Parts: sequence; C-alpha cells; structure tokens
Amino acid sequence: MRKMMLIAAFLAVAMTTSAQSLFQHPWQGKRVAYFGDSITDPRNNGSKTKWWQFLQQWLGIESYVYAVSGRQWNDIPHQASQLKEQHGDDFDAILIFIGTNDYNAAVPIGEWWTITEDSVMAAVHREKALALRRHREPSMNKDTYRGRINIAMSQLKEMWPTKQIVLITPIHRSCFYGNEKNIQPSEAYQNECGEWIDAYVESVREAGNIWAVPVIDLNAASGLYPMAKSQVVNFHHENDLLHPNDRGHQRMARTVMYQLLALPCVFEE
Repeated sequence: MRKMMLIAAFLAVAMTTSAQSLFQHPWQGKRVAYFGDSITDPRNNGSKTKWWQFLQQWLGIESYVYAVSGRQWNDIPHQASQLKEQHGDDFDAILIFIGTNDYNAAVPIGEWWTITEDSVMAAVHREKALALRRHREPSMNKDTYRGRINIAMSQLKEMWPTKQIVLITPIHRSCFYGNEKNIQPSEAYQNECGEWIDAYVESVREAGNIWAVPVIDLNAASGLYPMAKSQVVNFHHENDLLHPNDRGHQRMARTVMYQLLALPCVFEE
C-alpha cells in the first residue's frame, strides 16, 4: 500500500513538472504597442525600469512604446497614428494606460452617449413598420473624458478590427511637486471641475463594456496606495508620490503579467 502511494505521488509530481515545462505564457515573444503617459514613457526619471520593460525581460515581448509624459486621452489617436505609420498592422496587441492627467487637468467626465429620437423599421410578431424610438450614438465630444475615450476607441476599432486592445485603469496618486508651476494635489482632493479621481478610473472600467475590450484594473489590483505614508517605498520619492519607482513598476508588471494569462494576445495563428 505504501509503495502504491509513493508511486502515485511520484506520478503526480512528474505530471505537474511536465505540464509546467510545456506551458507558455500567451503573450510570450509577442509584439506589443504601449500607449500612455509619464508612467509608461521611458524618458520619465521616476524609475530606471518601467513596467513594460519588466514584461519585456520576463516574456521576451517586443515593445513599441508611444507614451509621452503629460499626455491625456485626447493624445491616444496621435499615438495610434504613429504606430500605424511605423508598423502598419505588423504587431500583435495594444495596451493603453492613461487617464491620470485628465483628472489633474480637470477634464469634465461628460456622457458616453448622444441620445436622440429616430424612426427605425421593426417587426416583432407583426408586420414590419416604422417605429419611433430613442437612439444613441457614442458621444464624440473632444472636450470631455468619456468623449475622448469614445473618439480613441472608435478610431482603434476601425484601424485594427482584429487586434487585441487592453485598457488599464489609472493607479492611485498622491502629491507631486515638480516645481513652482507644477504642483499636483493628491487624490484626496477633488479636481477643479469637482470630480474625484474615482470617476476617471470608473470610466475606464465602463469603457471595457462599451467598446468590448478587456480591462486590467491596476487601481484595485496593483496594491499601490501612495496615500499611506509607508507606500513611499514604492514611489519615486516623498515629493513624487505619482510616479512609481522600480519596486512599484515591478509590482505593476507582475500584476499585469498574471492578468494577461487570462487574455489571448492574438486571435489568429
């Protein structure tokens, strides 16, 4: 009996080891474009290694980075155009990590939809007939946060209908003191249009359902919370609790890497 138990244990370990040796992360060796702001911009000095560079090291991803410090959602169409110009369709997926600067700049949240009344032909268990119904189209208001997301996502869906596009929520943010003309209060304060950062984070979550794209919720899942004094170990320094340091970026990268396990990078092999 003891011998049979030992054999069973050995087989279980062997099968597990074999399965692990055969497993490959679905994003291993893929070509990924990154859109965003300073947290992704390789020129930002908040960290030596950015989250996408950790993914590059761990998964062998080929990275195309278009993120620029200070940019807001209205810059995503420009970043997309740069990708199109330089790589066409010759890449696998896009990750978009942006929104914190829209909050800081007090961009109004706005509405997702423009709603009108319109006539439409319909037939439900009766003869077809024109019916007057409420009709909605995505709001394309470039001066609102949701309008900007709609503009960007509409363009991306038209440019690359077969590509994987993943949204990432803004992370928590505390105070940032760049210089006398760049002082950003923490998320404990509403911005100048009276919004908490929560509304900007929640809008990215909602955009996933509206535009049929997956969302990685780094705001909740990363564990980065600069509002706690102890969290300075994860950020640039005590006057910059906006940009994660290497430790913070590694934490974000590890969270994203495990989230990406549940998402295909490509849909056609």
